[in-house]
Amino acid sequence: MLVIRGEKSILDSDLAELYGVETRCLNEQVYRDIDKFPEDFMFQLTKEEFANLNLHFHLLLCLARSSIRLECRVTTGKSFSI
Repeated sequence: MLVIRGEKSILDSDLAELYGVETRCLNEQVYRDIDKFPEDFMFQLTKEEFANLNLHFHLLLCLARSSIRLECRVTTGKSFSI
């Protein structure tokens, strides 16, 4: 779960992994049945948002390799069914 533009979000690749399908197949199904989804179901990241997300993932990878013990807290979000 990520917070992007103030909204709890999940990347298409992570959602596809949860459903056990390829990201390409998930996206094809969504676009094929786009009328079944609310308008705010998805959005495209801007170049700046994508760069910022990549930076955060890089920092997390660096932390994962360090000796610092990380603790995570889980929040409950909306569930989507496809």
